[in-house]
Parts: sequence; C-alpha cells; structure tokens
Amino acid sequence: MLDWMVWTAPTALVFAGLVVLLAVMAVWGRISPPVARRGFLRIETDRGDRLYIGLISAAVVLAGWIAVTDLSMWLALGCALLVAVVIGRWG
Repeated sequence: MLDWMVWTAPTALVFAGLVVLLAVMAVWGRISPPVARRGFLRIETDRGDRLYIGLISAAVVLAGWIAVTDLSMWLALGCALLVAVVIGRWG
C-alpha cells in the first residue's frame, strides 16, 4: 500500500501515529475547548501549542542523541517521550 513512498514500516507507523494523535486532539478540542494557561514555558499556551512544542522538543532530543552518543535509541525514545509528556503536562 505504501510502496510508492519507499517508507519503512516504522516510519509509516510514526506518521500514522501522528495522524491518530491529531485526530484525537481535534475531537478532544470539540468536546472540551482548550484553555490557555501559563506553565514553566513562561508563555501562554493551550494543549495544542504544548503538543506541538513537545513534538518538536522530542525530535530535537532524538536528533541530539544521534549526534552525541552511540547509546541505545530505545533510551533516547524514552527521554524524548519524557520531555514531551513534561511539556504537555506542566509546560
């Protein structure tokens, strides 16, 4: 099905996960409209802003991990998810 894109299965799963995440956020936004607040980021953000900042921060953590160390990418993924969750919850 995705042969024309020359994607590996993990890459396709990441993008499918992002599509599902955005769909869930859209439904959640319709059910309960987001409210802006200030967290440790020191700017007023709603949950969509924090999701975006968390995803970008996780990508930076993963890219930095690849650039700096040869340790397991599973550990990098754990750190990236932790960063995204912290920003999403308290950012």
